[in-house]
Amino acid sequence: MCSHTPLPPANAVPAPVAAPAADRIKCLLVDDVEENLIALEALLQRPDVQILKASSGAAALELLLAHEDVALALLDVQMPEMNGFELAELVRGSERTRHIPLIFMTAGTREQNWQFRGYESGAVDFLYKPIDPHMLTSKAQVFFELHRRKQALAHELRERTEALRINEMFMAVLSHDLRTPLMSITAAATVLKRQPAPDKAAAMAERVLSSSQRMGSMIEDLLDVTRIRQAGGLALNLGPADLQRLVQRTLEEVRSAFPDRAVEVHSHGDTQGVWDGERLCQVLSNLVGNAMHHGDTDVPVRCEIDGTHSGCVAVTVANGGTIPPALLPRLFDPFRGRDREPGRHQGLGLGLFIAQQIVRSHQGHIAVESTGGHTRFRVSLPRVAVPAGGPAGAGR
Repeated sequence: MCSHTPLPPANAVPAPVAAPAADRIKCLLVDDVEENLIALEALLQRPDVQILKASSGAAALELLLAHEDVALALLDVQMPEMNGFELAELVRGSERTRHIPLIFMTAGTREQNWQFRGYESGAVDFLYKPIDPHMLTSKAQVFFELHRRKQALAHELRERTEALRINEMFMAVLSHDLRTPLMSITAAATVLKRQPAPDKAAAMAERVLSSSQRMGSMIEDLLDVTRIRQAGGLALNLGPADLQRLVQRTLEEVRSAFPDRAVEVHSHGDTQGVWDGERLCQVLSNLVGNAMHHGDTDVPVRCEIDGTHSGCVAVTVANGGTIPPALLPRLFDPFRGRDREPGRHQGLGLGLFIAQQIVRSHQGHIAVESTGGHTRFRVSLPRVAVPAGGPAGAGR
């Protein structure tokens, strides 16, 4: 269902918007005095900062187990049962938390010479109470900014690593996957050059046609991946379409390769919308083809189109059998599953990735559920697509 958020008054002052939980920087405060925790939280609270509070060393360790990637920890030295130094030694002793910057806070006198013990415990700074608010916020902001830069560098490293992996896979496709059908075409052409018997010539011509179509499909998939990487999505040619008719058309094409597989189709409500029909056929062909190829042959493939909602239309493709749990998290990754069974001609691992990108370009959603001996792919599309990957009407 669609909803609209009312606009604020023209003279309204926008309130700070908290960053998503996954993007917020985490800061741990440890003090056995509740008033101190409240005061520290008030000083360090920011829309992009998540404050974690603990009133003891044991509670702090529990928070560190539950939260990863803490940017800074402020530890009170004088606490019962486990003081700040003992807590710091435990934090530094764990591979998971030893990187966290620690700042000690104490109300003790400077003559007690605790600074040396604090630095020996791995502290980056030592503050005496009452703490200067400006000094504390300035020091904390430095560590928050360092953490942001660390996250940005890690994200960039992941992106570059993924780009390198995809480039290597491109080379593997060019050097291996395309060579196989090319060799088949070359062998068939050599036989045809000898002018064999008509029946053998027809078989060789069919092999040339099949191999060339396979090469064409691979090349088109590679071009789609290049378009996605360069433009951030796929351009769409939007127009009126009927999802039920697109499903029927796809089934007619796929059934020729699986004449013995049973398929059930159920449709409800209004299945019309504004989409790129050719691209959606590409999505459906991949989902239905996978269901017929990998699904349990004793269980019919089931396609259900749901047009009962005013704002969206959904299609579900279900088959018998389950996907290995280890594969589910990377099912939509490009070039997944390069380890293939000997003697089997499988795809490039691009079909589901491209299908996901097509759905996203329609501002839709694709999900998979594989439990209890059944696998279901569900595609949900807004009834009127708003392209995300490029201007509507742009060419392929």
